[in-house]
Amino acid sequence: MKFGPVPIDEAEGAVLAHATAAGERRFRKAHRLSGDDVAVLKAAGVREVVAAVLSDDDLGEDAAAEKIAASMKHRNIEVKPAATGRVNLHAETAGVFTVDARMIDAINAIDPAITIATLAQHAPVEKGQMVATVKIIPFAVAADLINAVLKICAGGDIFAVNAYRPVSVGVIQTVLPGVKPGVLDKTLRVTEARLARFGGRLTAERRTPHEIAPVAEAATALARDNDMVVIFGASAMSDFADVVPAAIERAGGTVIRAGMPVDPGNLLVLGTLGGKRVIGAPGCARSPKENGFDWVLDRLVAGLDVTARDIAGMGVGGLLMEIPTRPQPREPLPVRAEPKVDIVLLAAGRSSRMGGPNKLLALFEGKPLVRRTAERALASKAAGTIVVTGHQRERVRSALSGLDVRLADNPDFADGLASSLKAGIARVAPDAAGAMIMLGDMPGVSSKDLDSLIDAFRRSGGRAVVRAAHLGKRGNPVLLPRSLFSAVAHLEGDTGARHLVEAEGLDVIDVEIGQGASIDVDTREALEGAGGVLQD
Repeated sequence: MKFGPVPIDEAEGAVLAHATAAGERRFRKAHRLSGDDVAVLKAAGVREVVAAVLSDDDLGEDAAAEKIAASMKHRNIEVKPAATGRVNLHAETAGVFTVDARMIDAINAIDPAITIATLAQHAPVEKGQMVATVKIIPFAVAADLINAVLKICAGGDIFAVNAYRPVSVGVIQTVLPGVKPGVLDKTLRVTEARLARFGGRLTAERRTPHEIAPVAEAATALARDNDMVVIFGASAMSDFADVVPAAIERAGGTVIRAGMPVDPGNLLVLGTLGGKRVIGAPGCARSPKENGFDWVLDRLVAGLDVTARDIAGMGVGGLLMEIPTRPQPREPLPVRAEPKVDIVLLAAGRSSRMGGPNKLLALFEGKPLVRRTAERALASKAAGTIVVTGHQRERVRSALSGLDVRLADNPDFADGLASSLKAGIARVAPDAAGAMIMLGDMPGVSSKDLDSLIDAFRRSGGRAVVRAAHLGKRGNPVLLPRSLFSAVAHLEGDTGARHLVEAEGLDVIDVEIGQGASIDVDTREALEGAGGVLQD
């Protein structure tokens, strides 16, 4: 493949590197020029274009990504169609992701043109979640490089989603003087909620004195009738011969590992009894917050073995979030200011489905829709509002006259939604923890709705993706944490925030705001039904 300026007379079959205008026609980036396209460009006075010229042994970006993805061996994973040189792979079921890191590393070492990114080893995933992506960086790649990838992929399974099994679990809770029944009851509720993620169930509970013999007896009985036994000790393990590990051995079982390099979760005990797994849960497992207990439980329920060596290898990444309710936290939590949020209001589109008029200039209660939407953004808890303009930018900006908004121009608005996202994110304040992507054509979203999303984002510590929802279905706006900003720069075409949410695997919080989350006004009928009046 050759890349660079190409004389227009030699450009047939070349792939455009940039969007190119020819009078009223506009050719998108990555468009492959036909003979008719070349004639249009020449007639408009274009003498050369910056483009990629493919050789006979080159594969286009989509074909190359598809060929790699098709050669991969995997389980419980769906391969999506290629677009802009990318193929995404999604979990067909909930489970635990496993990957052959050596194969991934070997493929990524072949050539920078070929990249594969995956979730972390043993990451828990939900059905439909993206687990891996194949991306071809240039517009084409040599066939011999693809063949080198195919040879590696032939070596075996490259990754898998190990499906959760609906296990039955028996629970033992030991009791000492002063232990409140309410604590034990809450532990059961938290454990049932954990198991519900897998379709598992808590079948029986026994409360015993915090002594070796009664715990051993209860463990033997529960192991006969359940897939797994979990023991919550009234007192934390303080020695490897303490009650829980000693009870497992007294019952005839084996202690695989006592103690783990994950905090919270250090005091976990893992053993076997009668062919069933027994977990001595650390005290932090009484909380729903992620801890070392979850790491072991997830793998076991997914049918994966957990050995002493596996647990010993959990230290890197094993320092998890502090649980503030601990009696003696390791260190005081710092006092932080509430995360700031900017709103990026997208108002650059062409309203193509309206057949002419710009829907953002339609009047709602006597005001242009774009002004009404911007006023609601300004009245929210957001620190600032950025309006991205493009189509009829002067008319849109005139409609915003006098409002305290920052304007971002998008000259490439015809290329699709991604270009507007990039223009807006580039203007977000450096100290903002997140950006709420707000569409200009959603008249049902109020300032109160925006505040609900911002409040949820702040409760997450500024780390989660927050989406508006209606009756359980995702909608708009969407609030993105700063950790996703760099990924916006890689979007192309009409790809929007939804792709990022799927690709990055961050926590997602859906906030019910009512019909406003799902009502936009793309057509005349929808706009007039929402109370709008189109202007010529």
